[in-house]
Formats: sequence, C-alpha cells, structure tokens
Amino acid sequence: MTLTLTRPEPDPTITVTMIGALTIRRGDTVLRAHELGGPKPRQILEILLLNFGRPVSKDRLIDLLWGDTPPHEALTSLESYVSVLRRHLQPGHGRFGPLRTTTGGYLIDGATVELDLALFDALTREAQRASADAAYPLLVEALSLASGPLLGDELRPAWAEAERRRHAVAVTTARVRAAESAAAIGRIDESIAWANEALLDDQVNEAAWTALILGLETSGRFAEGLRCFARYRSVLDRELGCAPSSTLRDAHSRILMATAHSQGDLSNEVSALLVLNERLLSIAKTKSAPDDTSAWATAREAEHILSSFLRRAIDVA
Repeated sequence: MTLTLTRPEPDPTITVTMIGALTIRRGDTVLRAHELGGPKPRQILEILLLNFGRPVSKDRLIDLLWGDTPPHEALTSLESYVSVLRRHLQPGHGRFGPLRTTTGGYLIDGATVELDLALFDALTREAQRASADAAYPLLVEALSLASGPLLGDELRPAWAEAERRRHAVAVTTARVRAAESAAAIGRIDESIAWANEALLDDQVNEAAWTALILGLETSGRFAEGLRCFARYRSVLDRELGCAPSSTLRDAHSRILMATAHSQGDLSNEVSALLVLNERLLSIAKTKSAPDDTSAWATAREAEHILSSFLRRAIDVA
C-alpha cells in the first residue's frame, strides 16, 4: 500500500481591509488586529501587505520590527512570529496558505488575497489613463474604500506612518481628480462636494480650490464663490505668502462682474475697479525687482481693499 502526501487545499480567498482598522475575512471567520497572535505577528502581516505580492527579506523585516536594537536571536524570533501568524491567518495550511515563504523572506500571495489598498491603487491608476466619463466611476469606487486612515488602529511605528502619509496624499489626489472629472461631465454639485472633501485634507491644495470656485461659478452660486475666493486668498497669504493663480483671479473677476450685472447700476463701477486692481498688480509684477517685497505687499493690500469694497457694495445693493 502506497501513501500519497498531498498539500492541503487552499482556503477560499481571504479579504483584507487595511484602510481604517485591520480586518481579515476568511469565509465566515472575521479576524481583528488583536486576534493575530500579538503585536509582532500583526506588524509582520502589515509589512507584507504594504508590499503586496512582493517578497520581503527576513533582514528587512528584522530591521522594520526592531530597528537598531534587534534581539540576539532576532531571526529565530522572526520565524517563530511567522509561525504564530500562519496559525491564525491560515490554520491547517502551514506554508501553503496566502503567507508564502520565498528565498530569504516571505510574501503575501496576491492570487489568494483581496486587499482594499491594492484595489484602491489599481482603480486610481486606471482612472489616470481614462477619459473623464470613464474615470469618474472608477474614482468614486476607489474613494468608497477610503473609509479612514491607512492602518488607522496601528500604534504608529515609523514605517507605518510613512505609508499612512503616502496613502493620505493619494486619497486627496483622487478626490481632486473626482472633482475635475465630475465637472467635465456636467455633474457640478458632485464636483463641488469632492473639492470640499479634498480641502478637508489639504487647505492649500490649489487644484481643489480651483475645482470648487469654478464649480460655484458654473452653478451660479456667486456669493459662495466670492466667499471661497476670499478664504483661499487669506489661507495662501497666511501659510505661503503668495496670491491665488491667474486662473482663480480671472474666475474671481468673472464672478464679481456677474454679480454686478445682476445688480444693474453697479456694473460700470465694478468694471472700473477690476481694471484698476489688475493694473496695480501688473505694475507690481513688471516694475518691481524679485526681492522688492514692499511692492508686492502694497499690491496685495490694495487687492484686499478693492475686493472688500466690491463685496460690501454688492451686499448693500
């Protein structure tokens, strides 16, 4: 009689969420971060997930887990932690589950694991190559996954913090692109909403402010557009010491003119003041040396005064 040794059949696909709280779903079983055998097995899994489908060497894992002060038996400890993690992640499957051994390291098998971060990245990459009407639903799907910060329940070791910042920037960028794509296909209210969400992440994001103010202009919400422009100019002046782009200044002028036209008799006065304002800025740009900060300060102050007057005049009307 001959015995034939066979590998255990792999479990159904494991679904892992790492945007927000770390959660693993395997069939009807749901594992939380505290159910993976301790902090070190959990962090090994997180490191491998951040390198999804790519091998990570044992030396690199030791460096990330212990930094400059690894224990004397670091390699033995690492291998022990991996065994603990496997018992929780893929019970009964040993080395043949999603956590695979490679030459000198380990990896998470992308063929048997569905990872929300990998899906988010794939959707945003595809949206970059697509037209606006095709990109918008891809971005909406990607952003539906962005329910919180990456590894939001981690204890914030240095490697996790760097990846968390990278992902936060990617989410903000996706929100700005969603705002721009929505505007391009005429979904202005959605464009405004996405721009506002991006500004919650980054209050000096010029692309988000541009999408917001242009959206308000397109939808005829001129008073909101003026208020947003004033807020952005104040933020820029305070944080970076500079003025809004020419695109936004032009939009501001158009909104002022549209508001003035709706008030009848104010049209000529507003036109004259806008011409004066643009002329003053032009003089500051062409006649001042790059290091002549006093001329720039004068121009900015004059712009503030003129715009404040215009808003008050329109409010009174």
